[in-house]
Amino acid sequence: MSTLHKRLAAVVLLAMVLNSSPVPAHAASKEIIELQTQVQQLMDMVQRLQSTLDTRMGVLQHQVEQTADTANQLNTSMKDLQQKLNGVTEASGGKLDTVSGQVQSLNDSVDELKSRIAKLDKNVQDLQAQIQSMQAPAAAAPPTGGQPADSNPAQGGGAPNPEPVAPPASVAPPLKDTFQAGYRDYMAAHYGVATSEFQDVIHFYPMDDMAGSAQFYLGEIAYKQLDYPGAIKAYNAVLEGFPGSSKAPAAQLRKGLALLQLGKRDSGVHELRLLVQRHPQTPEASQARTKLNGMGVRIVEK
Repeated sequence: MSTLHKRLAAVVLLAMVLNSSPVPAHAASKEIIELQTQVQQLMDMVQRLQSTLDTRMGVLQHQVEQTADTANQLNTSMKDLQQKLNGVTEASGGKLDTVSGQVQSLNDSVDELKSRIAKLDKNVQDLQAQIQSMQAPAAAAPPTGGQPADSNPAQGGGAPNPEPVAPPASVAPPLKDTFQAGYRDYMAAHYGVATSEFQDVIHFYPMDDMAGSAQFYLGEIAYKQLDYPGAIKAYNAVLEGFPGSSKAPAAQLRKGLALLQLGKRDSGVHELRLLVQRHPQTPEASQARTKLNGMGVRIVEK
């Protein structure tokens, strides 16, 4: 464009010079013809330049339209991918809950099996005690032909009056039997009866490890009844009162899930991260990792 401007300026300058300078007619006619020729050449160049610009603008506009179409297609693909990802996340969450329930059922079955073995062992010990009692020598009988002095009515004796017996105090129920009964009622969905039996275990044996397991199952009953605050309270009782219990990892996992059910995402994520850090090799920690990954949460392990 700068060359074109220079040529136009030269033509204009030449025209001014020709107009201001007196020249012969034949010379003026020759100059005018040359000037017209140059003007025509310049006009041809301008037309070619305009045509080139139009062509390039058309190509550029087509490329812009193609880019816009590509961007729209990419945006649509991203939306479809996001929807699929959300679907996979929801499906993973459902599978996680299912797996969590299956693992918990397996743990419950193991606990029941342990309780049955303990009860069977107790029965064997009781049977051995009965056999030993039957094999022991009988007590010596009183001598024949004589009567005890206090049994002679002539001496004014008689059967002694029994002393009044005080009513028995409240007796604690058997620990293992009570816990096993509570577990059976829990598995049968008799939650009211199971709650009472687990509370008896906690009341009469507050320092026993089974009290921690009873607390956990109270939390499970509340969770199944959608009482998430009550479940969290019971899980906290396990984590605070029985941190070394075998139910501690499960209580931490279920507490985190209960918090998520209440919409407390940060608190729930915190509990699941604590579980992974405290009990990294447990099945509950594996479930927590799956849940956190499904939520897009980064896991920091020690």
